[in-house]
Amino acid sequence: MKLATLNDGSRDGALVVVSRDLSQAVSATDIAPTLQAALDDWAVLAPKLAQRYQQLNSGELTDVMPFEQHACASPLPRAYHWADGSAYVNHVELVRKARGAEMPASFWTDPLMYQGGSDTFLAPKQDIAMANTDWGIDFESEIAVITDDVAMGCEVDNALGHIKLLMLVNDVSLRNLIPGELAKGFGFYQSKPSSAFSPVAVTPDELGQYWRDGKVHLPLLTHLNGELFGQPNAGIDMTFNFATLVAHAAKTRPLIAGTIIGSGTVSNYDRSAGSSCLAEKRMLEIIADGKPSTAFMQFGDTVKIEMVADEQSIFGSIEQTVVEYSGR
Repeated sequence: MKLATLNDGSRDGALVVVSRDLSQAVSATDIAPTLQAALDDWAVLAPKLAQRYQQLNSGELTDVMPFEQHACASPLPRAYHWADGSAYVNHVELVRKARGAEMPASFWTDPLMYQGGSDTFLAPKQDIAMANTDWGIDFESEIAVITDDVAMGCEVDNALGHIKLLMLVNDVSLRNLIPGELAKGFGFYQSKPSSAFSPVAVTPDELGQYWRDGKVHLPLLTHLNGELFGQPNAGIDMTFNFATLVAHAAKTRPLIAGTIIGSGTVSNYDRSAGSSCLAEKRMLEIIADGKPSTAFMQFGDTVKIEMVADEQSIFGSIEQTVVEYSGR
């Protein structure tokens, strides 16, 4: 099943069911007005949404509309909880190596995770407005899951069943602000502005053979200014799968329905597939040449993030341009 949220001028948008090929959509507001409402009562409402999805794909419905990705908000325009992990530990290892720092052994057994701002997600085609390019504007191409209600202390073996939807993420980062914030010993805030999510959220069964072991076994494509920047396979070198990330987040607290948990920057040891963020490419340049030659994003730069299976876009694409913020 594929779901999206149309921007109807309200804070939480209007829920639609989207066809498998992303060409058509049909309103689902009579079932649930918003995606959050659907997640709040998922066991009851998901079968109704799935039936409409089947009817849409089989051509049984007449009240359909063309699906316009530019009309979408994030599937969840705002969420109660957004936590981002760093499941590709080789990425963390590389970043630390570039600055000559050893990586604690615990990073391989205990996931890194931070809780980000979830009140103002960017739409998938919305500009990234920043006041200053000196902040080191970077994209981070990731995958995220959305859960239903998860009890505190949920075990890894049970966590997979709580994953109801998947999306793509651009976890925008301001790299030059990160060191100063982390030096305070209190975590990210200013260095992690609003993230953007793919137009469409999909149920795990939509991925078929590509969803197994709590991982998505497909390349994640990132284009920078129209050129392919990276296509690492998200199912390779993922140290912690999504079940582990969900269980980690729920260790000391329950997770409410609609919780979003990200994978962190997708990264492979095989660097021939490219990277999913500028920082990683810069780190490789530092290791090879002693200094970076790739700049962070400037005003006018564009990024596109997408995942394709059998020549078909699964989630639609995140497409954003960095623009200068001029105030309200």
